[in-house]
Amino acid sequence: MEPTPEKMTNQSKKDPKEAFWKPEGIPLVLASSPHVTKNTSVVKIMWSVILALLPASVMAVIYFGRSAVFLIVVCVISSLITEVIIRFIKGQSLIIKDGSAIITGLLLALTLPPTFPLSSAVIGSVFAIAIGKQVFGGLGYNIFNPALIGRAFLQASFPVPMTTWVLPFVKFDGISAATPLGLFKFEKISTDLLSLLTGNIGGTLGETCALAIIGGGLFLLILHHADWRIPLSCLATVLIISTGFWLVNDREFANPLFHLLSGGLLLGAFFMATDMVTSPITPKGTWIFGMGAGVLIMVIRLFGGLAEGVMYSILLMNAVTPLINRYTKPQIFGEKPK
Repeated sequence: MEPTPEKMTNQSKKDPKEAFWKPEGIPLVLASSPHVTKNTSVVKIMWSVILALLPASVMAVIYFGRSAVFLIVVCVISSLITEVIIRFIKGQSLIIKDGSAIITGLLLALTLPPTFPLSSAVIGSVFAIAIGKQVFGGLGYNIFNPALIGRAFLQASFPVPMTTWVLPFVKFDGISAATPLGLFKFEKISTDLLSLLTGNIGGTLGETCALAIIGGGLFLLILHHADWRIPLSCLATVLIISTGFWLVNDREFANPLFHLLSGGLLLGAFFMATDMVTSPITPKGTWIFGMGAGVLIMVIRLFGGLAEGVMYSILLMNAVTPLINRYTKPQIFGEKPK
């Protein structure tokens, strides 16, 4: 004789296994993936990125003094004001506590030379937020990294100030110096690795102290706020390609560690290529994205007319991210491949 519904209900209530996964009074909700299992949010992630960028920002201030402070403050404030104005025009909430505009301004400042004019920095910040982010719909909808869009605009609009460098602790106008990448590419002059690690070199605010950038990047990886596959594949690709050319001709091509520690590679690999919005969401796609960026960086550095190639490589990979996501989708369980 089959049990009545009343008996089945009583038995289910007494079943300790069912009581474990379905407590009495709490409805069972079945939702599609992805399932968030950590107590995190966009706000926490954004402010963690800001915290991770603080070591590089502090080292920039130590090396370049008030020039670095003014650039960082101006870029951040300009980004915040632009975000508020555009959201007001669009009739959206004016709350900007998510920190995304601060990250854009801070990253843009770290990609600029310490002598860059503040008025031009304001223009770049406005362009980064308005065109690089808000024109696509705001946070989560942008195709390209906003800070790199702003820097690309400044590179095209103000090429001379964007390529004017000074050495750390230099307080006099008119004293300029080339970046380590520029010195080697055009004059075959190497820079010792210790200077690259500590940051006692000419360059942008964020490409000086490699140790500070590595520390901040590892902080993000430990918190799982950045996908480790992207920086690993990007840096490994640069290492492999540069090693091959260096072994063939060590006078014409720089050693692999020089390529890893110089320029904006570390800042780009840890903080820009790992942008959750503009990078692939599939595991296979992140490997392709990182390796593609690494290949483009080395092609530009070795054979292009520019000494650096991080900005263009990441922007180009941002452009193909939708295709990468499309063709690296994992197979649905039980689905037969076409």
